Amino acid sequence: MTRVHPVVAIYPGSFDPITKGHEDVARRSLRIADRLVVAVAHTVSQAKGGLFSVEERLEMVQEVFEDDDRIEAVKFEGLLVDLAQEIGAHFVVRGLRAVSDYEYEFEMAQMNRELWSGSETVFLTPNQQYSFLSASLVREVSRLGGDVSRFVSEPVLRRLQRRSAG
Repeated sequence: MTRVHPVVAIYPGSFDPITKGHEDVARRSLRIADRLVVAVAHTVSQAKGGLFSVEERLEMVQEVFEDDDRIEAVKFEGLLVDLAQEIGAHFVVRGLRAVSDYEYEFEMAQMNRELWSGSETVFLTPNQQYSFLSASLVREVSRLGGDVSRFVSEPVLRRLQRRSAG
């Protein structure tokens, strides 16, 4: 059976910075979607100390996925369901690293469904080698002078190094 319309997924987050765990979830989501929109949030719902502006985070996401025209990046503020409807997303992709992520993500998925009955959420787990990885850990290790080259792609690493040196 041939699909008439491409299946569009939306992957929201702060991506401050985007890690290889994020990349893994994004690329694997293309097994079930034809197109992925990585939605970089202006503000994050959890209290986190940001490192990069939304414009810088958007640029990093674009650089990381420049090799795949099925992945695009947009910035947004406001309700995710509004953006999802606007771009015609069929489902939201969320990564789960550990059981501790599930409760928060489940609540968000339920709220999104309450706000828009067409909202569906698909949870993906990252490759085991990235199951512990978070952007906040990468920021902290980088800030303290640690080597994060195994955890982020080259464009992200360059920005982190420039930020640490500046």
